[in-house]
Amino acid sequence: MLETPNANPASLEKPSPFLSAETLNKLIESNTETRPWGSFTVLDEGPGYKIKRIVVLPKHRLSLQMHYHRSEHWIVVAGTAKVTCGDEERLITTNQSTYVPPCTKHRLENPGVIPLVIIEVQNGQYLGEDDIVRFSDDYARANGGQPAKA
Repeated sequence: MLETPNANPASLEKPSPFLSAETLNKLIESNTETRPWGSFTVLDEGPGYKIKRIVVLPKHRLSLQMHYHRSEHWIVVAGTAKVTCGDEERLITTNQSTYVPPCTKHRLENPGVIPLVIIEVQNGQYLGEDDIVRFSDDYARANGGQPAKA
């Protein structure tokens, strides 16, 4: 520790490495987008990957869709997910996961009465929200080829 003759010990304290609750909430809100089915928050992203926290409201579902440029890995952290991947449908619960390859029709649905929370890890060369081809959508949103939101 460097000592100086007039140093005030309080001024030598290190700043806290932790964000205040208010700052953290603002950061989360700025990275969260709402959709008719719930919301998603981008937790981290870098070259070739993006990590999201997705919340699906009870009795809601995302569009039946596919992506040309990315795969997705979903891990359930709360609730129960009904997953459609290709021709297969199955239920996955807390601490279970599934993989969605590129160019595969898929859908995420919350058949339960509590919010479904998943962590989604996307991998691919292009991870934009407009890489979506919709085959069926409960909310009548645009199909692929136009900017569309999951």
